Amino acid sequence: MIKVENVSNIIGSDYITLYWDKPQAAAAVRYRILVDGKPAGNTGKTHFTITGLVPETEYFLQIEGGLAAEEADGLAVPVQMRLTTRREKRRLDVTKAPYCAAGDGKSMDTKALQQAFDDCKADEAVYLPAGVYLTGALRMHSDMELYLEEGAVLQGTDVVEDYLPRIKSRFEGIENESYSSLLNLGELDHKGDYNCSNVVIRGKGTIASGGRVLAERVIASERERLADYLAELGDRIRECEKPETIPGRVRPRLVNMSNCQNIVISGVTLKNGASWNVHMIYSDNIVTNDCTFYSEDVWNGDGWDPDSSTNCTIFGCRFYTGDDSVAIKSGKNPEGNEIGRSTKHIRVFDCSCAFGHGIAIGSEMSGGVEDVQIWDCDMSNSLCGIEIKGTKKRGGYVRDVHVRDCATARVMFHAVGYNDDGVGAPEPPVFEDCSFEGVSITGEYFDRHTDTRAECEAIELVGFDAPGHELRRILFRDIVIGKEGSSRRQTIALQLCRDITFERVSCL
Repeated sequence: MIKVENVSNIIGSDYITLYWDKPQAAAAVRYRILVDGKPAGNTGKTHFTITGLVPETEYFLQIEGGLAAEEADGLAVPVQMRLTTRREKRRLDVTKAPYCAAGDGKSMDTKALQQAFDDCKADEAVYLPAGVYLTGALRMHSDMELYLEEGAVLQGTDVVEDYLPRIKSRFEGIENESYSSLLNLGELDHKGDYNCSNVVIRGKGTIASGGRVLAERVIASERERLADYLAELGDRIRECEKPETIPGRVRPRLVNMSNCQNIVISGVTLKNGASWNVHMIYSDNIVTNDCTFYSEDVWNGDGWDPDSSTNCTIFGCRFYTGDDSVAIKSGKNPEGNEIGRSTKHIRVFDCSCAFGHGIAIGSEMSGGVEDVQIWDCDMSNSLCGIEIKGTKKRGGYVRDVHVRDCATARVMFHAVGYNDDGVGAPEPPVFEDCSFEGVSITGEYFDRHTDTRAECEAIELVGFDAPGHELRRILFRDIVIGKEGSSRRQTIALQLCRDITFERVSCL
């Protein structure tokens, strides 16, 4: 029997998006969605959007599922729910009075846009029609919506001063004062409650920033400001990833969420943050769906980074990133150990990458990471595939990571040698209790930086060299390694491991 569980929803005035956990029964499940008893569509994915609905109207929805592609009636009891669409919001058109944004890609529209944001009430939406809106940092507030029409580009500048004032933030696990991001939600307080909630960012437009140019300008400015401190570090600078690491930590994100709850980012293209694109810190219930991420040639150009956050979900997204597609984090030693806010209940499904580093947990994971579910993702065109990483100094833990029905370049649990500054934790990390089922591993990585593909270990499993910190209780079941037609020998490497299980592993 197939059982659909944990059905969630995103509700607008004329649409409802449903998404749910993948049943354990089988890889190939087909679903049928009905609205008021009439078929609305079929899908093999674990999400579905119903459009063309009427505002403020109750609908009776059903999800039925079956194993065979030609049938969708395998549920003993279909999932049923009654949901009501929201009231249609009044649009605040930023090109009209009193805002009069130019949208010509040349005039600075920061003041007009910020005024529209400030004015926006719960029953309104800031509306950007087609055009290019050149802007610096903007601040959002609770109970507001930003809607970008197709052809609308919210374009952040590449001028450092346009991202002042600096704000409390966190980058690579260290709290600091970073430049404001293009879109800023909430205020950072690791001891405080959520202070920004119920925000929607949606549409078919683009949110972009200054990318590599902005990043390099920020780093140059910060290097000059920190010249004496960097000189005092001397050889300790080698503990960082590279000389730009410390001055690079103040770079703005594209979208920064601190102490936020109930945020939806849907449908938009997210492009060229000066570092990570979507970063949520000490936040809860952040949902991102049907978005496209671009950050080629941006150092640290991650796509989506939940950081000491809970109940975060991403699905239906495509990544063209200069670093990780998804990076799951929880702080860095010693601060991350002391704050001790874990990241947990993370769902990543129906996502793929054209290039980039793939899906990562760490390396900043000192607060702990647990209950991560990944399914129906394709990370085969990536540098690192699915990677769980830390340094011996991190402390913390990663556990209960479960990957199903995915394709990937490789799978790695290991220590890394970069970004290793800071005082170490009393004990090394613990990586444990994870599973990989129905996963296809090519054993070949793709490096977009050099545009090359190369052979690699299909699976690398390495724990930490301290008693009780070995990699432990990892399951691989129904795994296929290699590529069709390839005759090369594939490699699985194990070191400092305990209770590693392989069941039904095939090599092409």
